[in-house]
Amino acid sequence: AAQDKVSLRLQNYVSSCREPEGQEQKSHDISSASEDRNQLTYLVTDAPPWYLCIFLAIQHCLTAFGATISIPLILSEGLCLQHDSLTQSHLINSIFFVSGLCTLLQVTFGVRLPILQGGTFSLLTPTMAMLSMPEWECPAWTRNASLVDTSSPVFKEEWQSRLRNLQGSIMVASLLQIVVGFLGVIGFLMRFIGPLTIAPTITLIGLSLFESSAAKAGTHWGISAMTTLLIILFSQYLRLIPVPVPAYNKLKKLHTSKFYIFQRISILLGIVVSWLICYILTVSDVLPSNPAHYGHLARTDVKGNVISDASWFTFPYPGQWGVPAVSLAGVFGLMAGIICSMAESMGDYYACAKLSGAPPPPRHAINRGIGVEGLGSLLAGAFGTGNGTTSFSENVAVLGITKVGSRTVILLSGVFLILMGILGKISAVFTTIPDPVVGGMFMVMFGVITATGISNLQSTDMNSSRTIFIFGFSMFSALSIPNWIVKNPGSLHTGVKEVDHVLHILLTTNMFVGGFLGFILDNTIPGTKRERGLPDREHEDVSDKFSASLELYDLPFGLTSFLSSQSWVRYVPFCPWRDRDTDGRTEDNNVMLRRGSELSSHGEIVEMR
Repeated sequence: AAQDKVSLRLQNYVSSCREPEGQEQKSHDISSASEDRNQLTYLVTDAPPWYLCIFLAIQHCLTAFGATISIPLILSEGLCLQHDSLTQSHLINSIFFVSGLCTLLQVTFGVRLPILQGGTFSLLTPTMAMLSMPEWECPAWTRNASLVDTSSPVFKEEWQSRLRNLQGSIMVASLLQIVVGFLGVIGFLMRFIGPLTIAPTITLIGLSLFESSAAKAGTHWGISAMTTLLIILFSQYLRLIPVPVPAYNKLKKLHTSKFYIFQRISILLGIVVSWLICYILTVSDVLPSNPAHYGHLARTDVKGNVISDASWFTFPYPGQWGVPAVSLAGVFGLMAGIICSMAESMGDYYACAKLSGAPPPPRHAINRGIGVEGLGSLLAGAFGTGNGTTSFSENVAVLGITKVGSRTVILLSGVFLILMGILGKISAVFTTIPDPVVGGMFMVMFGVITATGISNLQSTDMNSSRTIFIFGFSMFSALSIPNWIVKNPGSLHTGVKEVDHVLHILLTTNMFVGGFLGFILDNTIPGTKRERGLPDREHEDVSDKFSASLELYDLPFGLTSFLSSQSWVRYVPFCPWRDRDTDGRTEDNNVMLRRGSELSSHGEIVEMR
């Protein structure tokens, strides 16, 4: 009887493991439906109709809106500009203009993928560490609005001297990215930079900005909490609810179409609704008009006549704040941010290629993309944005949502960003956003940046004590060491003032301390490739699995055909060469492609977000 029971259970188990034909057909149908759902509407080289291009380009600009205006608003505090809204608007104009210019360069001559360029938070942390040094600390009178005369030559010199030093330091630091990109060194570097280096670095970018978030949100916790809740409501709870909008085409004529507005522009919607409520509370005098009372900064009339004082058109140009100067300490700190930005951009390239139906970018395209980003940071420094440029992960995610991978759309987005940088009134409007509304937006954005950094650990073995030790020790040390040095500013004395400044900036930059410790430990403590999060198999040739071919990475205007006839081109790391692309890949390119599967996981996280 016992044997019969065992036999019966074994038969039932085998039967349950055997997939019925109907179930197999059902699985096939589900797979086909999934493939249809993931089918791209427009590929990288396609050009959608002009009206659709305009709509999608505006959508990309709005997606980048929050991160773009956040950087000048945060920098204004370190530059002593918290009470000079007109200069803040000029900084916003400059960063919009340079972002559009760099987008055109990247899509046309860089990696040639539909990827938007903009300011980088990777440079924000070392910048704030540089501006917090004793010699660059803002005078007390610049923090008092009643004592600040924005037209005074003394006040102008206070903030322009800081910005000029920041400009020159960014320009010199960007040379590292230019050299690494155009000399093809990035493939060699990425062999040693794994998730246990990238994860603490990006995570600490978000964590190090908590003071700025709390300072602005604390001006009125009720308004900031409302802004945060609205963004969470729109981006998480209502993101899959479509809104019917009128549409027209030749087949259906005038009809309604579903538009996922809450998913597309959730941050902008949260800001606008909170902004409107603040305006109503200001008009009705619910918010206090006395600057000494709590909640005054939530009023929409705090910034005075900044909109009327701003010109309709402004044209940013290199050296608009004077001749750039260079701080050696600032250069080394910003180089740490540049390295972090390069690692993040690598992941964005692979994620963008995956979401736009393109094959993984070859070595020459990645080298060119990193090099052009370095040129973008050089331009950003020259124009005086106070920041560099990098690829926007948020806009990579939009490709997966809209199923439109056309780089024509991104080119048009670059043109729109340039126009936004020229229209002075638009940037002036952005500076009137109440501080608690900005603080509520920061709470969400910097939280997502922190979580995005941690998500890089998904390719490592989280059950390994090695992984837990390296990440935990790197994070805790990166919070402890800078905190102690800030509280004991006179503790670093080497006898050489310049060396003291370099060490002060590096050791007070959380992301440098965490990334450096993660890099050293990950490359010295023995561990398997699985523990380190590095792929241990060769990357297969996948170019035939994609709708687009590797030719989309060629240089424009027939330059590739012209250069292919020159034998010396094979030795230029950023130039495509037909024989190399079609007949085989070099060892460095195989390494880059193997890293693609790992680095593109960052893009998948952003897409889900």
